[in-house]
Amino acid sequence: MKKNLFKILAVAILGISIISCSNPSKMAKNANLVSVESNPQILEVVAGEITATYTMQFPEKYFHPRAILEVVPVLVYQGGEVAAPAFKLQGEKVTDNFQPILRSGGKASNTVKFAYKPGMEKSHLELRVAVWNKLKKYDFPAPYKLSDGANTTYMLVSKDGVTAIAPNNYQKVIREKKETQILYTINSSYVRPRELTKGEIKEFQDFLKNIEQDERRQVAKTEIIAYASPDGPTTLNSKLSDKRGETAQTAFNRITRGIPVDAPVNVATIAEDWEGFQELVAASNIQDKELILRVLSMYSDPLVREREIRNMSQVFKILADKILPELRRARMVANVDYTNFTDQELVQFVAEGNIEIMDVEALLYTATLVKDYDTKVKLYKKAGEKFKCDRAFNNLAAIALDNNKIADAKTAISRVSDKNSPYYNNNAGIVAMREGDYSAAANHFAKSSLVEAKYNYAVIDILNGKYQEAANKLAGSKSMNEGLAYILTNQLDKASSVLTCDCAHCAYLRAIVAARKGNMSQVAKELDVVYKNEALKARSQNDIEFAKFRQ
Repeated sequence: MKKNLFKILAVAILGISIISCSNPSKMAKNANLVSVESNPQILEVVAGEITATYTMQFPEKYFHPRAILEVVPVLVYQGGEVAAPAFKLQGEKVTDNFQPILRSGGKASNTVKFAYKPGMEKSHLELRVAVWNKLKKYDFPAPYKLSDGANTTYMLVSKDGVTAIAPNNYQKVIREKKETQILYTINSSYVRPRELTKGEIKEFQDFLKNIEQDERRQVAKTEIIAYASPDGPTTLNSKLSDKRGETAQTAFNRITRGIPVDAPVNVATIAEDWEGFQELVAASNIQDKELILRVLSMYSDPLVREREIRNMSQVFKILADKILPELRRARMVANVDYTNFTDQELVQFVAEGNIEIMDVEALLYTATLVKDYDTKVKLYKKAGEKFKCDRAFNNLAAIALDNNKIADAKTAISRVSDKNSPYYNNNAGIVAMREGDYSAAANHFAKSSLVEAKYNYAVIDILNGKYQEAANKLAGSKSMNEGLAYILTNQLDKASSVLTCDCAHCAYLRAIVAARKGNMSQVAKELDVVYKNEALKARSQNDIEFAKFRQ
């Protein structure tokens, strides 16, 4: 019995001596005693980099006090491999400046980064380890294989950008106005005959006569607004303006006798024309007009203002002689609707090569009606060059971008003079993004207040690994990039609700959603659509998102 016990103790002591690694070479032979973990288990490319953290756990009496452990992280991928800087650990009697591992055991962690290269989407991370003792090197028998990778889903982001077309102000019906007025004497509603024969009344009559012969113009309504000047009592002014309204309507009927005006006449009265008073004073050359306006603005009570205006009329004779008489009036207003060119007429002008008759708004609007790219270019160029119109050059850049004509877009956007325009900055940002200058693109998008710029900035966020910020910006856009942002933030149900189009790109994203949910039959269904696109089909063969599906 004692003999057997002695043998057991001897074996135990031998085991301890093996573990204690009296010779540094034993550390390599007992590599299996070291546990190694990696985070993440599936490598992911974020903002063009692969980042992983590995942790090595050493048992008691494993680490030789005079040994240096050299750990070289290597990313092995299709087409090559790349090593990160060596990570070194030292025994407790080594005097270098590496992290020490005591004889009692311990652990060490290290984070490594690799710049992404094509082919790394099918890769794995391994640790190649060697023990150094003085000048002797002892390689571990095999590397530690850690994480697989690498996930490149964020690279599915569309960098085409959402262009912005600056609006046109083309009006299909243009409201025109022609007006005249008759003046009254103080406290009178009598229309003096000379008021109906003056030149501006004749112009008003001629205008109405010409309307009858113009098939594009029609009187929509007429208005008579009768006023009293604000220098009398409110009660008197109210009655006076009402009476002036009646006599002005009679005068209007005389003026338009024999002229067909098929529109209702609306009569309105204003007892005290404070607005007109302020306008006339502001437009006058009275030396103290600013003081007058400031004093009157201090009083909200009409009675007080009436008193003040009467007082000022005594002090400033020009108010009584020039301003107040102009407010004892009745305005006659003809509101006319001008029917602009119809869509069919505008398109016909283009077909006939007759775009010279169009103004800038008609050119911009017609460009939205035609479908042919070259015709759009012709219309926008005409608007830009003839009328020096920034909106035209901006829109020219936008349609060039939509047709993947980057050089043409750069030329057009360079001709926009207002570099602070939100439309300029959105489309200039897309040009920069298409050319890979993401910093310049971000600067442009940040200067634009357009929702399109917000969606485009989200692309930069995705490329920079700011997935939640991108999801916030893209919310409600119903775009594939919104669906991608939800995938990257693991909001899979939201992604499904957005990714509804039938294209192969959208099907690819839906396949990722299905794979992450473990729905392999749905993955197969979506990949049937994906395989119609050769580029996406080739990508899917190495995509780690579908590793379980391939298994």
